[in-house]
Amino acid sequence: MITLPASSFSNAEDRARRLRREAGITMILGALLLGVFGLTLMLGQSYTPPGEVLRVLLGEEVPGAAFTVGQLRLPRAAMSILAGMSFGLAGVAFQIMLRNPLASPDIIGISSGASAAAVFAIVVLSLSGTAVSVFAVMAGLGVAMTIYALAFRDGVVGTRLILIGIGVSAMLDSFIAYVLLQAPEWTLQEALRWLTGSVNSVRLDQAAALAGSLFVFGGLLLSRTRELEALRLGDDSAAALGVNVTWTRITVIVAAVGLIAMATAVTGPIAFVAFLAGPIAVRILGPRASLLIPSALVGALLVLASDYVGQFLLPSRYPVGVVTGALGAPYLIYLIVRANRTGRSL
Repeated sequence: MITLPASSFSNAEDRARRLRREAGITMILGALLLGVFGLTLMLGQSYTPPGEVLRVLLGEEVPGAAFTVGQLRLPRAAMSILAGMSFGLAGVAFQIMLRNPLASPDIIGISSGASAAAVFAIVVLSLSGTAVSVFAVMAGLGVAMTIYALAFRDGVVGTRLILIGIGVSAMLDSFIAYVLLQAPEWTLQEALRWLTGSVNSVRLDQAAALAGSLFVFGGLLLSRTRELEALRLGDDSAAALGVNVTWTRITVIVAAVGLIAMATAVTGPIAFVAFLAGPIAVRILGPRASLLIPSALVGALLVLASDYVGQFLLPSRYPVGVVTGALGAPYLIYLIVRANRTGRSL
C-alpha cells in the first residue's frame, strides 16, 4: 500500500479551495455585469420597466420601448460589453506574457497604430465605415509585428519591447497630430470623435462582427491559458515545462492584436481599459489566479459603467474614452511612483 505524504493532500486541498474561490468570484463578476447591463437598458433619460425590456429582447414590438431599448440602448450596451471584453482580454494577455503591468496595447503602440491608420483613412483617403475598420485592423497587426521584430534579439525581453513600443507610439501620435492639423473641417470632427473612443451611433451588425472576433481570437487566447501561466515563471522555466516560448508569444500577440484592432476599429481607442482590467482582476482574485476570463469581465464592466457615467451622471455628456482615461491616468502615475520609491522595475 502506497501512502502519500500529508503535504500532498494539503497542497491539493489548497488548490481546490483556490479554484473554488476563483470560480465564485468569476461568477459574481458575471452576475454584476449582467445586472449593470440590465440597468443600462432600463435607465436613461427615461425609465423603461423590466417587463418591457424583456419583451424587446425577446423580439416583441413594444411601442416606445422598441425604439428606446432596441435601437438606442441595446446596441450601445452590447458594444460596450464586447469592446470591454476584447480590450481586457488582450491587455492582460500582454501583461502576463511580458510580466509587466505596463505591457498593455494602448501603452506599447498597438492602439496608436490602429488609430493612425484610421485617421489617415478618414482625413486623407476620405473613407468611412468598413474601409476605416479594415485599415485599422491591418495597421494594428503591422505595428505589432514591427515592434516585435525590433525588440527581438535572442528572444524578446519585456522591458525592451515596452520601451520600443512607447517610442513607436510617440512617433505614431506625432503622425496623428500632423494629419489632424492638415484635416479639413468636415473630416476633423469625425476623426477626433473616433480618436476619443466612443460607442455613440453603433449598430447591432457591428456588435455581431466584434462578437465573431471575440469568439475566434478570444478562443485562441483561452486555448493558450496553460502556456501563458507557464510564461509567468519566465522563459527558461516555461521552456523547461515543455512550452514552445517563441511560438506561444507569436500566437498570443496575433490573437491579442486581433482583439485590440477589431475593437479599436469599431469604437476607437477607448483609453486605459486594456491597461486597467488585468491589475483590477489581480486585486480581486490575487496574483496566482487565472486572469483571462476575470479580466475580460472587468473590462466589460469598465466600459459599460463608464459609458453610462459619461452619458447620464456628469454635467455634460462625454464619450466613454474620456471617463476611462480619467480613471487610467492616475493609476499609471501610481505605478511609476511606486516603482521609483521601491527601486524596482514596473
